[in-house]
Amino acid sequence: MDHVAAVPAGRTVGDGDLTVLLTSVSSDSHTWNLVFLQLVLEELGHRVHNLGACVPDELLISESRRLQPDLVVVSTVNGHGFHDGLRVITQLRELPELGEIPMVIGGKLGIAGPGSDGSRAKLMSAGFNAVFDDGTGLTAFQSYVRQLTTGVAS
Repeated sequence: MDHVAAVPAGRTVGDGDLTVLLTSVSSDSHTWNLVFLQLVLEELGHRVHNLGACVPDELLISESRRLQPDLVVVSTVNGHGFHDGLRVITQLRELPELGEIPMVIGGKLGIAGPGSDGSRAKLMSAGFNAVFDDGTGLTAFQSYVRQLTTGVAS
């Protein structure tokens, strides 16, 4: 799977024991995707802090610092996820205390269609651990989350 990086080493979590920070990007006012993902993550047994829609970068950064979550999930459906995601991951990865936290993005990342412009590789290069665009499907996301809970050792 070329859209998923290796799970970061040095983080220990039990099965179904993640604290997940779920968010959208600042330009995206959609909420149904966030509610759906929250339910999926809770069904897997995780604690979810859902920041909602139109989340300013500053709020995402401050909540990431405050919560020190086991996973940050950015979901977007408005077609501007690539640009907003690139901007926010750059800011998040500049902070040393957030450097090892797995961060993923998914949804409609651009208006040209899934993976058509190399956006997946650019988002991974910028610091996302996994990218789940429109064509990836929920199964790949669930597999990644399960890998975090069972495959990470200190």
